[in-house]
Amino acid sequence: MNISFRQLRAFVTVARMGSFTLAAESLFLTQSALSGLIKELEQNWGVTLFERTTRRLVLTKIGQELYPQAQEILDKLDLLNHQAQNHRAIYQGRVRVACSQQLAASLLPELIAEFRHQSPEIQIDIIDCSVEKVIDHVDSDEADWGIGPERAIRSNITNDKLFSLPFHAVFPKEHPLANYKNLCWTDLQDENLITLKGPFSEILAEQLSHTNRQLLDSASKVNYMSTALSMVAAGLGITVCLPYSKQQIQHYDLTMLKITQPIVIRHFYIFQRKSAVLSEAAQHFKNFVLNRLSHDDYFA
Repeated sequence: MNISFRQLRAFVTVARMGSFTLAAESLFLTQSALSGLIKELEQNWGVTLFERTTRRLVLTKIGQELYPQAQEILDKLDLLNHQAQNHRAIYQGRVRVACSQQLAASLLPELIAEFRHQSPEIQIDIIDCSVEKVIDHVDSDEADWGIGPERAIRSNITNDKLFSLPFHAVFPKEHPLANYKNLCWTDLQDENLITLKGPFSEILAEQLSHTNRQLLDSASKVNYMSTALSMVAAGLGITVCLPYSKQQIQHYDLTMLKITQPIVIRHFYIFQRKSAVLSEAAQHFKNFVLNRLSHDDYFA
């Protein structure tokens, strides 16, 4: 006995529609091909499934008994196919993520490596750029979504809170500040501070008091945190950054200490176009990142 999926589909469709003509159109078959499938199924089972007259087509008694079971089998097969297709859509594909150069160098590689163990068929493309370009890449659909610090949001962009981190001071391990237990912003006033140009320092200045803000006014400014860290490693001063750069700080053999008076927090978000419908792969990676980075102990 060799019963095929096509035979069961033909039987259920004819029974449901009560017409070979309508069933053939629904299945995109000729009536002769459909009749052939029903005949093969009847021969396999050794029963007659339909009573055919010039006026009507009805199920036989055994046909009535077999119809709901055949429908149940088809429903289960359809569910299996749907699950298999979803699995393939989730675990295959390409995801484009925009983020700042510093995040791309320090945070994302570890996350992607961990994610790849779970979903090796998904390709993650990093669009590393300046912080100010992250939303631009999302808005232009060059990226499925992006990660970046708080920024003014355009009307067509959504932002999901990802994580929040306090500012730390970074300096050589032998620096006198390394002996401090509680570090204040005022403790940095006599240091040669190296910080970043643009919104990084502008937003930070807005969060500080007038007295503490003055140290940013006199700071040396560069475009990238990697440059600032290299300068600190060369003994040219100290910098302030966020602890997601911990690996790079260790690479330069530097140390960092949380600034507690006052604690200044920077918030990071996932940015996405409101009209965007993410692929299964893009949504899967987004959920993974949200789950991993929303835990308070991730940056501990």
